[in-house]
Amino acid sequence: MSKQEAPEYKGRLREITAVLRKHGITRGVTPEKLRLILEDLGPTYIKLGQIMSMHSDILPKRYCEELMRLRSEVAPMPFVEVARVLEDAYGVSWDVIFQKIEETPLGAASIAQVHRAVLQDGSQVVIKVQRRGIYETMARDIALLKKAVRLLPPVSLKGMVDLDMVLDELWSVTREEMNFLTEAANMEEFRKQNEEVVFVGVPKLYQEYTTTHVLVMEYIDGIGIDDKETLRTNGYDLDEIGSKLADNFIRQVIEDGFFHADPHPGNVRIRDGKIVWIDMGMMGRLTERDREQIAKAVEGVALNDIGMIQDAVLALGEFRGEPDPSQLYKDIRGLMAKYGTADMGSIDVAEVLQNLMDVMKENKITMPHGLTMLVRGLAHVEGVLADISPQINMVEIAASRLKSQLIQNHDW
Repeated sequence: MSKQEAPEYKGRLREITAVLRKHGITRGVTPEKLRLILEDLGPTYIKLGQIMSMHSDILPKRYCEELMRLRSEVAPMPFVEVARVLEDAYGVSWDVIFQKIEETPLGAASIAQVHRAVLQDGSQVVIKVQRRGIYETMARDIALLKKAVRLLPPVSLKGMVDLDMVLDELWSVTREEMNFLTEAANMEEFRKQNEEVVFVGVPKLYQEYTTTHVLVMEYIDGIGIDDKETLRTNGYDLDEIGSKLADNFIRQVIEDGFFHADPHPGNVRIRDGKIVWIDMGMMGRLTERDREQIAKAVEGVALNDIGMIQDAVLALGEFRGEPDPSQLYKDIRGLMAKYGTADMGSIDVAEVLQNLMDVMKENKITMPHGLTMLVRGLAHVEGVLADISPQINMVEIAASRLKSQLIQNHDW
């Protein structure tokens, strides 16, 4: 740290410590208190809170739900700044590559903003441009928050969470989100996995113009998947869209182990008879072993086999302390009382997984992050289905895919 930076660094540290004291952090951190602290600390921390809200693997569910209320009203970067980021990325003026860029962004967030543009060859594209200096700002703010927490008496989120661990995890997730080459690689991998699915589309990536700080992809107009009236007017069958959406999402999870983890209506469009998935910044991954154990846990619920579920839970997670198998068995038995002897086709997979995650958390078992992403993704898809095609039973689609997978597995 240079001498010039030191006063600003110390001033910001004082500011952070004052906010933490103001909210009485030493008396514990309730979900609402955590949200208010992040709002008081400003845009960097609001972004951290939004990332935290997706991590029910490291934060209790009630904290995640409260943090989902964080909305960052971020002023867009002035266009002159956007032009500088593009110039730094390409080494030439932006108008060498683009005929035109719309100066008003389509959307602005704390890490990046998105503009419509036209390439020199006339292709309609969108450009995602990272804010200048955001990496350095966030690195500094996370380091300062860790320091501020150390200056105060020990703090716990009701004894559930190690704040240092949470901050380390957040910084690693944030760094990944700030590298647009990761998102570009996700797009290409997703395209490859789905190239044989005739009704699925992915925006074209312009790799030659994509860098760590700039992502250029095809502009997708199409119709929002929740714009029921326009879809019907254009001759689409909402039930067909719903069943194809559910089937494709379940296929991504069960067969590929690589799935869109943020499939809210804004990220799914219908164009030329295809479901087009956009924004691959947040993808979920499950190893083959994870997928087998999740299938085994769901099968265990259907068979009312507590031992089978316990084996799957123990294989999926890692204990953060001394394991207590009898307590785990008791908690799983309590969970099973909810389902009785349910047929596999009538089980709500998202609900089962959420309940299992709660049991794991209560027993201090760390679960794979992909499981959290899966529950989030399933909830989004179920929300879309409830809106456009309520009679589509996602559980049946998931069950038939799971059954065929289980049959294959048992054939080994």
